[in-house]
Amino acid sequence: MQEVYSTSSKRDLMGSVLKAFALSLLVAVVGMLIGTMVPPALFMPLMIVEFVLLLAAFFVRKRKSVGYAFLFAFTFISGITTYPIVAYYAATSGAQVLISAFTGTLVIFAVMSFVGTKTKKDLSFLSGFLLTALLALVVIGLINIFVPFSSTALFVASIIGTVVFSLYIMYDFNRMKNMDFTDEAVPLLALNLYLDFINLFLNLLRFFGFLSRD
Repeated sequence: MQEVYSTSSKRDLMGSVLKAFALSLLVAVVGMLIGTMVPPALFMPLMIVEFVLLLAAFFVRKRKSVGYAFLFAFTFISGITTYPIVAYYAATSGAQVLISAFTGTLVIFAVMSFVGTKTKKDLSFLSGFLLTALLALVVIGLINIFVPFSSTALFVASIIGTVVFSLYIMYDFNRMKNMDFTDEAVPLLALNLYLDFINLFLNLLRFFGFLSRD
């Protein structure tokens, strides 16, 4: 009976994470709608705020929890700062690119979450590799701000980013399945899934945007 209760409890907690994740996506969409009304001069300050919140999230991971207020504040600001990117690709590559990127994100997210949850293997060994790859992508992004790369180099980076965040989805779902956590950890786990989803979407957007120009 104890094993049945434990399994049921874990399913309930994972269900809570998925609900919080879905709500965070909705909040991000609201942020994108607000982004249509935000003056361009405010996007850079908002991106700085988003970056500071992201750094704060990494620090509070040591406590294994963040609040729902933090989760929704972050995703709301993230939605606002994502709007210019989406608007750019919609204007230069057309709505079909957005549809392809979003559909691809949904399919990959569904497949990798299924694999991560159903596999019997503990994928924690991927942690070091994924963190290194993520830091490399961050460095590439920062360098690109000051020394723009060629479109081909950015295309390759988008492929690498797609692979990395696809693996992160599988890793995060596998970690949730194998770890013991309480309701207190739900917002942080939902934030992890949100970051996986939005970064996968942005990399696919760049990928399909590049293909549409050829």
